[in-house]
Amino acid sequence: QLAESGGGLVRPGGSLRICCEASGFSLANHAIGWFRQAPGKEREGVSYISSDGEFTMYADSVKGRFTISRDTAKNTVNLQMNSLKPEDTAVYYCATVAYYNGAYYPSDDGWGRGTQVTVSS
Repeated sequence: QLAESGGGLVRPGGSLRICCEASGFSLANHAIGWFRQAPGKEREGVSYISSDGEFTMYADSVKGRFTISRDTAKNTVNLQMNSLKPEDTAVYYCATVAYYNGAYYPSDDGWGRGTQVTVSS
């Protein structure tokens, strides 16, 4: 099971680091994706990291501002979010994913509770 944490309220231009933590299994054996869902919108992929951490992907809207990384010792995958914008406001979710043909897809394990990120002055 995955659990997200670290969200909060931040002003435009600010930073947050959100965390995806696994219980009962090692994240090192899985590719992980971060997704987000804003009110009234579809859930969208934000970032991806391969199981070995060597390959990452970012949505165009966050490229250059967000960085995904693994902390093997803590069994977490983190998303460092800088230069946050109001349009980054959403509930952020992590999931184990499968990579295929240039895209990544969440597994059938379901979604966690997510962590709310609100960017507002």
